[in-house]
Amino acid sequence: QVQLVESGGGLVQAGGSLRLSCAASGRTFSSAAMGWFRQAPGKEREFVAAITSHSRSTFYYADSAKGRFTISRDNAKKTVTLQMNSLKPEDTAVYYCAADLGYSGSSYSSQSRYVYWGQGTQVTVSS
Repeated sequence: QVQLVESGGGLVQAGGSLRLSCAASGRTFSSAAMGWFRQAPGKEREFVAAITSHSRSTFYYADSAKGRFTISRDNAKKTVTLQMNSLKPEDTAVYYCAADLGYSGSSYSSQSRYVYWGQGTQVTVSS
């Protein structure tokens, strides 16, 4: 069992930065791939970024996040972080952290891959 708690959301002006953190509990964190998703009002939840569980992690980003967002993890602290720079109003959404079971046939950008989800943290970017 893994529990995820996001933090770091807030209100920021366009062009600003935010750093989201996801704290995980459970013994299986280091073997789990971690992802960030977001859901804007009236829209479906979408993939933002993911990081594999490997000691030499592989990173995946949505096109909208490439060059602006950076995902990282600290297995010792059981945290995954999403550094968001050059924020735009269209980045406004609730951001969710997610974890898989350590194995899956689904792609890293697929919601169906992830079994555990946090409660979300609101990010609002003003123009």
